[in-house]
Amino acid sequence: MDLDERIQRLAAAAEPTFWGFLGCEFVSIKDDVITIALEAKQQHLNLIGIVHGGVLSSLLDNAMGIIVMTARPEDKVVTTNLNVHFVAPLKEGRLLVSAEIIHQSRKMITTQGRVTDSEGNLGTMGTGTFRVI
Repeated sequence: MDLDERIQRLAAAAEPTFWGFLGCEFVSIKDDVITIALEAKQQHLNLIGIVHGGVLSSLLDNAMGIIVMTARPEDKVVTTNLNVHFVAPLKEGRLLVSAEIIHQSRKMITTQGRVTDSEGNLGTMGTGTFRVI
């Protein structure tokens, strides 16, 4: 089974979980960078009309977690640290989230991710550390 097919199966298995509740979708994996998307709707917004920080944090955690799972398909991994920087507000519409691994050892994996709007404007960026259990 190729990597793209494994990710499609992973996304399908995640559909009844928080991934599906948010409305995440797999877009692509290329050159060790995964891209997922969310069509941000009113339920994803906060009271001032921008995408809620918890939604953006969850998107980063999801994308970074998937890239880690593709690197270590036989292992179970959990997030141990998530750093999020909200650099510009994001509004309703299609959000793209990319993630890649920047370092790994036997038991720890460090990732970075970005959330942009459909025009490529950066709204949120972050890093995540995952423990192999």
